[in-house]
Amino acid sequence: MIILTGGAGFIGSCFLARLNSQGIDDIIVVDNLDDSGKERNLLGKRFSDYIPKDKFLELLEHGRLPKPRHIIHMGACSSTLVTDRDYLMSNNYEYSRRLAAWAFEHHLPFLYASSAATYGDGSFGYDDSDENTLRLKPLNLYGESKHLFDLWVLKNGYGAQATGLKFFNVFGPNEYHKKEMMSVICRRFDELKNGQPMRLFKSYLPQYKDGEQKRDFIYVKDAVEVIWYFYENHQACGIFNLGTGVARSWNDLARAMFLALKIQPKIEYIEMPAAIRDKYQYFTQASMAKLRACGCRHKFSTLEEAIADYATYLDSKTYI
Repeated sequence: MIILTGGAGFIGSCFLARLNSQGIDDIIVVDNLDDSGKERNLLGKRFSDYIPKDKFLELLEHGRLPKPRHIIHMGACSSTLVTDRDYLMSNNYEYSRRLAAWAFEHHLPFLYASSAATYGDGSFGYDDSDENTLRLKPLNLYGESKHLFDLWVLKNGYGAQATGLKFFNVFGPNEYHKKEMMSVICRRFDELKNGQPMRLFKSYLPQYKDGEQKRDFIYVKDAVEVIWYFYENHQACGIFNLGTGVARSWNDLARAMFLALKIQPKIEYIEMPAAIRDKYQYFTQASMAKLRACGCRHKFSTLEEAIADYATYLDSKTYI
């Protein structure tokens, strides 16, 4: 039996589909089915039970669930806009710590989602070595909550028992419920299809022209294949970047969307909200050496390939 937290969420539900594709359905899905519509991510998928996240830990810690053979912890609040520190610390840090402590006590493989938000403004680069992780300074509370858990893992000597994945800018099917946190690709697709321009944030740093801010965009299908690699090779422990290793600009992303739609590019640059200007990441690019050194050889889609594939889902909002 596998425990999959966040199993109704974006990445979690895509990985649930991957497990199902391998004939694996003895899975307890843990999540919070709010009014966002993410329950649709579970349609057509096979799992043995669903447990609300608020009840799950008590059941687990009191021995009222069968012992799993693997815990995959994708559940978290991933909004960078949340300003309630207590909520993020409870939901993202304390919950993860309790679940991980239980897994380590029972000698179980524990794979969890970290985030590239832990890298902050990139002053220390994007090296996923333990030494670099220890000195990072996130820009927002979400990144801070993820970073604190990474630090807890490392400082308590659990780096050889856990596998953490620092997800960069993941996009793809099943993100439709994420509202303001869905990718620009998902949020703007229908607008572009209907002839509206792509609106991108202006740059407020002289070294970056408007739209030339760069991110490491990764398609969810590629992210899922890397999770699958670590699921099958759970002895490969540590904290790893999960991007593509190639930074692309927002202008590149916009042009790829217009290409997929077979429409002439039309881009406008708009003011960035003042509230996020000092917390904005102008450049992210995953260092991939550590991932490759552990044996993962997955070939990532290009941005153009990924957006072309995603467009086939966005036309009718279909799911993986």
